Amino acid sequence: MHRREFLASVSVATVVAAVPHFAKAASGLRDADLRAMLDQFFYARLEDNPEQATSLGLDVGPRAGLKAKLGDASRAGQQRQFIRAKQELAALRSIPRDALGDAAKLDYDIVEYSLERVQAGERYDFGASAGRFAPYVLTQLTGGYRDVPDFLSNQHRVANASDADAYVQRVEAFAGVIDAETERQRQDTAKGVFAPDYILDTTLKQIAAVRDKAPEATGPATDLAAKLQTAQLPPERAQTVARLMREQVFPALDRQRALVAELRGKAVHDAGVWRLPDGDAYYAAAASAATTTDMTGDEIHKLGLAQVAEIGARLDGLLKTQGLTTGSVGDRLVAMNKRPDQLYPNTDPGREALLEQLRAQVAAMTKRLPEQFAVLPKAPVEVRRVPEAIQAGAPGGYYQSASLDGTRPAIYFINLRDTFDRPKFGLATLSYHEGVPGHHLQVMSALESSEIPLIRRRGFYSGYSEGWALYSEQLADEMGMYDGDPLGQIGYLQSLLFRATRLVVDSGMHVKRWSREKATDYLIATTGIARGRSQGEIDRYTVWPGQACSYKIGHTVWTELRDEAKRKAGKRWDPKAFHSVLTLGAMPLTVLQKVARERMA
Repeated sequence: MHRREFLASVSVATVVAAVPHFAKAASGLRDADLRAMLDQFFYARLEDNPEQATSLGLDVGPRAGLKAKLGDASRAGQQRQFIRAKQELAALRSIPRDALGDAAKLDYDIVEYSLERVQAGERYDFGASAGRFAPYVLTQLTGGYRDVPDFLSNQHRVANASDADAYVQRVEAFAGVIDAETERQRQDTAKGVFAPDYILDTTLKQIAAVRDKAPEATGPATDLAAKLQTAQLPPERAQTVARLMREQVFPALDRQRALVAELRGKAVHDAGVWRLPDGDAYYAAAASAATTTDMTGDEIHKLGLAQVAEIGARLDGLLKTQGLTTGSVGDRLVAMNKRPDQLYPNTDPGREALLEQLRAQVAAMTKRLPEQFAVLPKAPVEVRRVPEAIQAGAPGGYYQSASLDGTRPAIYFINLRDTFDRPKFGLATLSYHEGVPGHHLQVMSALESSEIPLIRRRGFYSGYSEGWALYSEQLADEMGMYDGDPLGQIGYLQSLLFRATRLVVDSGMHVKRWSREKATDYLIATTGIARGRSQGEIDRYTVWPGQACSYKIGHTVWTELRDEAKRKAGKRWDPKAFHSVLTLGAMPLTVLQKVARERMA
């Protein structure tokens, strides 16, 4: 999924003025005051993140002008995030927490936690550290050169001439985003902060995939041309976009590519952030932000090793039932991955057949959801392949939520650069993770709720959300989705083992100074996942330190809470009651533990 932090400068005085009765003495409940304040926070941030407004379908009416804009990618734009966090935190704390009802206290605690975390990231004056930590401005996974075309293609709708004009204006702003990020990377380079050589190699390939085309063949030009045709609008605007790509965007990309090539000439091969300024503390902060826990790197590493051993033993037994008895668990999984009956052809028809299998899996699980959930999402979820222009560096799969206004469906993307990376036995568990009951059900249960503030409906905490998605994989197994499909169950356990292995390799690179090669070889040997996919995963962990740890740590918390609730309920156990916690919105794992146990009582 692409998640830009949306923040804009708004003073405490502005917030105070917008909230009725803000200055009154704390007496009685202040729930309405808090809700009004949080809505003010949300809409002020939206003004500074036009992409988010479009994603949610809120770039209409008084905010229609946002449809023609892109966010500020400059260093000043980054600094506004920290300025606003201080101002919002001061405004929030002007409302006494003990003057709030229980639901409002939960809103208060979650927003306060988020603002405190943003403030904590201010000490790191490179990359991005306001929420999610990404130390390098330009990588295979970060940068407007890849994000803007992907955003325009998948989220900017063109239903009329006004929408089309706004698309053109966004392409006109594209060069400014590229130049701003080039300048930020140049500033970080002076501090010794830029990506390792192998990351820059992929980044250069992806920049070339955007730049080294005829202007009229670029993603924005062809995408707009198709949307104009669908909307029965004249084609001239697509020609204007091609001209803007040639005259403005290509020169900006040339400047950026020159910088990345220069950095590649002096880049090191070390994978971990330990080499960056205050690198050990940076990783601790990054892992804490992702997992919403305070585990040390050593603790993460030990947990990973223990869980690898436990899950590996479960897989060993299952593999033996399939006649796979010799070699390590990883070796036997590699052998399964090579079986012709487990592979789709690496062709366009083969990829389409794979996508159809995913769609069938999502449809089958959707029919079973009422067994476990009382609240189901209204928005549909579609299955699409990751756009070819970004597939070289994109994750294996990710989810994009639907718009609030119902005009755009949710999308479950799968990376199909090589179908060998996606054997048939592992596809179902990915569908349960990215689709239902994973990200789609969790995200939309909150987004479609009218009970929680807007600022929290779109909230994201990786430990909570990725932990839920991994718990969903387990839930599918418990629901009997693999009955009569032992290979599918092996795929599920391989996925679980993969997430446990992430704990080992992420902390291995960033704390124990493992090389890229050592981390990749360990991942392959442990999980049996194909080298191409494994290499892409290790490269992802290089540039998003700590994030990969959130899956298994979050899964552990979710399963422990579910099992605890089940024991306490006994014969009264109702999974729908436990799972309804999703309607309260995403939250830090520490808050989830408190809320879940209060609900058990």
